[in-house]
Amino acid sequence: MRAQPLRLCPGDDLRSAIEQAFQGQGAAFVLQAIGSLSVARLRFAGRPQADEMTGDIEILTLAGSVSPAGAHLHMTIADAEGRVVGGHVAPGCIVRTTVELLAAVLPGHVFSREMDPATGYPELVIAGARCAP
Repeated sequence: MRAQPLRLCPGDDLRSAIEQAFQGQGAAFVLQAIGSLSVARLRFAGRPQADEMTGDIEILTLAGSVSPAGAHLHMTIADAEGRVVGGHVAPGCIVRTTVELLAAVLPGHVFSREMDPATGYPELVIAGARCAP
């Protein structure tokens, strides 16, 4: 495992910038990130579409997996009134001032996503591993 810090800049699309930063590196996990957004797009549990929030938004936590198949990221945010929500990161989250992120790059591991009939979603597949019982 190799630690990889990353800073995203104002105007960056959070999800695509993370995917681009780790492209070609195989498998990685975002361990944590903090920062701010001007636009947050989160898909809440059980909903098919992302909700959009705008304004001064703080990232409290950000974690997930990154692979050539894309990213699966979850984030908790707080608005300017201190209200906290969290969910699945959708494209279109725009960095306001900065995002400071730490990832663990996992050389020798290969991640992909395959449709899982049990969940109905494309789920993480780790080459050479199976779902834990």
